[in-house]
Amino acid sequence: MEELVDKALDYASKRSKFAEVRFASSTRNVVLTKNGTISATGYSVDSGLAIRVLDNSVAFSSINIPEWNRVRDEIDRALMMAKKHGRNRFSNENPVKDSWQVDQIKRIEDVSFEERVSQLKGIDNLLIDEKISMRILALNDNVEEEYNVNSEGLSLRSKLPKISFFAMIGFMENGNFEQGTVELGYSGGYEALGEWKLDKRVKHESDVLKSAARAKKLKDGVYDLVAGPEISGIVAHESCGHPTESDRILGREMAQAGESFIKKNDKGKRVGSDVVNLVDDPTLEHSFGFYRYDRDGVKSRKRYLYKNGLINEFLSNRESAGRLDVKSNGASRSSEWDKEPLVRMSTTYIEPNDHTYEELIEDVKDGIYMKSFTEWNIDDIRFNEKYVGREAYHIQNGELKETIKRPVIETTTINFYSSIDAIGKDLEFSAGSCGKGDPMQGVDVWMGGPHIRLRNLNVR
Repeated sequence: MEELVDKALDYASKRSKFAEVRFASSTRNVVLTKNGTISATGYSVDSGLAIRVLDNSVAFSSINIPEWNRVRDEIDRALMMAKKHGRNRFSNENPVKDSWQVDQIKRIEDVSFEERVSQLKGIDNLLIDEKISMRILALNDNVEEEYNVNSEGLSLRSKLPKISFFAMIGFMENGNFEQGTVELGYSGGYEALGEWKLDKRVKHESDVLKSAARAKKLKDGVYDLVAGPEISGIVAHESCGHPTESDRILGREMAQAGESFIKKNDKGKRVGSDVVNLVDDPTLEHSFGFYRYDRDGVKSRKRYLYKNGLINEFLSNRESAGRLDVKSNGASRSSEWDKEPLVRMSTTYIEPNDHTYEELIEDVKDGIYMKSFTEWNIDDIRFNEKYVGREAYHIQNGELKETIKRPVIETTTINFYSSIDAIGKDLEFSAGSCGKGDPMQGVDVWMGGPHIRLRNLNVR
């Protein structure tokens, strides 16, 4: 296949200002159970060539037929599209030659279908014992292999294995229904299951739903808030990661994923208190958003999107970086080989600071501890937002008291980050799939952070 890729690159390079050809394959397994019964299973192998050329504009095309005549025709089609006027500039980057992979202790190919099913059956039996009436469980794995070359001299080979687990569970009592999820992801092999301690996680979630179903609402008012890592993560992802995507800022995603409250000249503008640092980092080992080089062949690195409460850096690929006259910071990703690379997040989180969990709680006279969410919402420019608690408690005089039912916070991005006065030293992540583009493509991400404390928020 590499011979075909090199031949395609040679042909495209002679006919355009820039050419890129990438071969990618993906091998996937999935097992899904509903209330203890296998609902779906799947094994798939998908592969093909992705082609990008640059002339008067950027054109992307793909083909999964490895025959030279068909590949050549597809390149010709891309070259014809690229002659139309549009965005026609990439940032200047140094091409690299490298190969990389994520190692596996327990290789995906060594895990049988029966073992996958057994894992889910064990979790389901635990939930039955806990009287959980709705139980949807899924275990997925995927191995992505790529060979990526371009006309500037780039040559990259990679192998990236991933594991993910998803649980949606529901509990009903006296007409009160509560629902929760557990989402975990890992770059590596099935050693992830040992690290996740799934029994403990789902048991905790079942206990949370039972308490929430029996809880009472707290009266509306102004409260201090201590938010857990799951809240930190969804806030970081939605109200920092998305609005700092440079294609949103430039308007490219206007009719698709939306726009941003941030403008291209807003670097240095204050959006939060001095203690707030927001990071996107694809280099974290075994994170669900891990990669060593992005789809453009740019080396990944840690990026401070908000720093000391100020807008610091936009996520960019070579196309958006070229339009902004900056270097790309390696945020080009796509979900499958036949999808156009776009500006995407990886592992986005609020950076830890120096407080313990106990210190955050003990300084609250009347407040709420919201550890996880059952619902969230945010507008298209990522500014007006809403979070509804799942596991939540009343704080009085520095102590956790009764469980409270679904506290609701409606605020703005700037008000949320400006209200943070203290940040914990812990750090936890959950996994997710981030949707964007047209056709829609969901990429694997981690989101998280430490416990954080906010002052004087309206809660209902």
